[in-house]
Amino acid sequence: MSGGARDWIAAARQPLRGRIRVPGDKSVSHRAVMLGALAEGSTEIHGFLEGEDTRATAAIFEQLGVRIEAPAATGRIVHGVGLHGLRGSGQALDCGNAGTGMRLLAGVLAGQAFDSVLVGDASLSKRPMRRITEPLALMGARIDTGAQGVPPLHIRGGALRGIDYDLPVASAQVKSALLLAGLYASGWTTVREPHPTRDYTERMLAAFGWPIEYAPGHARLEGGHRLRATRIDVPADFSSAAFFLVAASVVPGSELHIDAVGMNPRRTGLLQALRLMGADIREENPREQGGEPVADLVVRHAVLRGIEVPEALVPDMIDEFPALFIAAACADGRTVVRGAAELRVKESDRIATMAAGLRALGVAIEETPDGAVIEGRAGKGVLFDRGEVDSHGDHRIAMSFAIAAQLARGEVRIRDTANVATSFPGFETLATRTGMTLKPA
Repeated sequence: MSGGARDWIAAARQPLRGRIRVPGDKSVSHRAVMLGALAEGSTEIHGFLEGEDTRATAAIFEQLGVRIEAPAATGRIVHGVGLHGLRGSGQALDCGNAGTGMRLLAGVLAGQAFDSVLVGDASLSKRPMRRITEPLALMGARIDTGAQGVPPLHIRGGALRGIDYDLPVASAQVKSALLLAGLYASGWTTVREPHPTRDYTERMLAAFGWPIEYAPGHARLEGGHRLRATRIDVPADFSSAAFFLVAASVVPGSELHIDAVGMNPRRTGLLQALRLMGADIREENPREQGGEPVADLVVRHAVLRGIEVPEALVPDMIDEFPALFIAAACADGRTVVRGAAELRVKESDRIATMAAGLRALGVAIEETPDGAVIEGRAGKGVLFDRGEVDSHGDHRIAMSFAIAAQLARGEVRIRDTANVATSFPGFETLATRTGMTLKPA
């Protein structure tokens, strides 16, 4: 899906300036296509993320008999076939690098009248899937995995029953898979979480007219209703904005305006953590867009200090930890991360990969099983050494080290960056427009 490995060369240049808009929210884009496909009528999606992950999800639904038009860039019209209108495919369904796509699709496909096979790229094929297959099995789903519970997923569709389930680990993807399976299940499906996670699925189900009860840490719905087509306006992705929030916070003299960023409270843990560190980030023009809260963000350079990241914030910033590690390395004092073992099973082992990269650039960091201790280099002049880091094909790792390079004493080579297109197409162009130095090797 990524078009092969490639490298970046990044280096220090100048303060970051300007007004930008980052691409649409990946989580919202995935769910908009899925629910639009299962709805009755035609759903218009505006601000769709033109990334490889979301395109993979759309392509799968086309393979299952759903007609999807792309009248303009970042626009989709999904002609829904109703809850029971999907048609089985004789071919495997390729999720590419999209863990969200695969896990949510498992919930949808478990309740169909046909069998399916979900596959992914080399990275996705190493990611754990028992966290969804085991609770789905309690609903009556029959899903076989590869060895050690990794893809491919062989799903034998059939009748499902609702369950009352307590998640052992907070995960919006697992919660969403169970709720989507619950659309096809007899009776009620209830999901409780040890910590509240992102509620995109709950909000969007409500927008499509499905009766659902939800509050932080709890969601409940009954099978057997209908989804009705609607218009979805996708906000700018907070996870994509995160790289620019950190970059402008740590590069002296910077001031960036980032428009229409999704501000779902279950997504903005990084914003709270950066503010605890002393970041200067202001919200302007708060409003609602597509059922999601959004705001324009203004970020200026500030002197950051190390903190102990509150564990309560971890579920709300799990995708943003690579960027936080860079902020911590630039801070005054020590930053401690705990309760983030989930980082070990992302597109890469993000704790190990970030630690290796930071050490290569001269930063002292100690790995722990569920986090890290990072010694900030504020006051040392140039904050990072020149050198080479390996992103291991992880898009968020690659973009994070592009930030670090803006404060390095020389060029930094970032290896294996092709997968950035999965979540943030056009990152290089937008980054250089703000003043960052970033080019293909």
